[in-house]
Amino acid sequence: MRKVAYSLRRRLLGWLLVSTAIIGCVALADTYREAINTANIVSDRVLSGSALAIAERVVVAENGTLEVDIPYVALEMLTSAAQDRVFYRVDGPNGQFLTGYQNLPSVNGLQGDSPRYMDGVFRGEPIRIAGLRRFASTGINSVPFTVTVAETTIARSRLARAIILRSALRLLLMILGAAAIVWVAVTISLRPLYRLSEAIDERSPDDLHPIRQSVPVEVENLVETVNSFMVRLQSALDALRHFTGNASHQLRTPLAIIRTQLALAARAQTLEEAKAAAKKGDASVAHAEHILAQLLRMANIDAAGSGEKQSLIAVDLVSLAQSVTADFVPSAADADIDLGFEEVEPATVEAEPLLLRELLGNLISNAIAYAGRGSEITVRVRKIDGRACLEVEDNGIGIPPEKRAVVRQRFARGEGNVAPGAGLGLAIVEEIATLFKAALVLEDGAGGQGLKASIRF
Repeated sequence: MRKVAYSLRRRLLGWLLVSTAIIGCVALADTYREAINTANIVSDRVLSGSALAIAERVVVAENGTLEVDIPYVALEMLTSAAQDRVFYRVDGPNGQFLTGYQNLPSVNGLQGDSPRYMDGVFRGEPIRIAGLRRFASTGINSVPFTVTVAETTIARSRLARAIILRSALRLLLMILGAAAIVWVAVTISLRPLYRLSEAIDERSPDDLHPIRQSVPVEVENLVETVNSFMVRLQSALDALRHFTGNASHQLRTPLAIIRTQLALAARAQTLEEAKAAAKKGDASVAHAEHILAQLLRMANIDAAGSGEKQSLIAVDLVSLAQSVTADFVPSAADADIDLGFEEVEPATVEAEPLLLRELLGNLISNAIAYAGRGSEITVRVRKIDGRACLEVEDNGIGIPPEKRAVVRQRFARGEGNVAPGAGLGLAIVEEIATLFKAALVLEDGAGGQGLKASIRF
């Protein structure tokens, strides 16, 4: 089941909004804390000013007691916030209540001249309390007293909420602006990908040339991977077309012969004529099978050469050459050819054993086919300048030096050659050798007679 595609633009925008929302919540929490502190600082100054105004009106009476004359300005300061209610309390020495709201909570631990603040609850409402300690002078000694002023926190809370709401509004506008910028930026940034998609879509199915479109750095690796894939695909298609063309061309003649022999067998007057036609048809079938097998080998070699690196192992050339040579001894004997093996010195190479056997088999079969009856063929393993060398030498008719470059090509055959074949033997050998970073060398045999084919690793 195909997975549902997702939008890169929406995903980036989603991540932006989520991250910005988290950061915004943290920022709003910090802003709210700062707003409360700011509101407390502003309102606390009013509370402390009112407490100081009340403290200035505390005096010692003639009888030694404290009297309090609450000034109007102090009350006016406390009632400046119409939505809040204010409370006050004045206590004399030893906590003696003098005036105000007796049940109003007081601030404990007052020391020095600086006011102290605390939060509390009075009559079921949250309040902010300011406490101040002062002394009233009698001329002889000083009488201590405390002033407590409190107000409800409605105005403070409203101020804090107003600050947080304005901050939230600014943050929301910032998020929306960032989202719009990201949407536009991503759209502009993705235009090279859109152009890349259009360029690929406009291509014909046969156009597998590398993509030359300008793309962002982040997408270059993807484009390089696609180009590499297209190159491999082009190689595979070329190999397929090559194989198809070669197969149709090389099989046309044997198939025509088979059809002709079948027609002759159908019109034969005697059993001997029918058998002769069938024999020729069978030979053509065998020839076609041989050609097809070689074409398949070439296709496999092409695929191996254009694909990933081969898994090579250490191969004992002596053991492999002995085994392959032994396999061809019966066919060499049938052709009246003396086939033998000679070990000059041991050698080991890094190769794929099956392909290496195919290489040596093609060299030996070519020598058997073209050396001529009564010839000698020697398979030899040696080292030249410290490098392994595999040789197949015969004393047959050989190949002129000016023709040796031609016979390496696919479907190339020597002039006047009547041996059955498709001209693929040496081409297969050279391409397998190339896979193993070896080289095929064709030169005269011993005494300038015949041909020596060497694979030098």
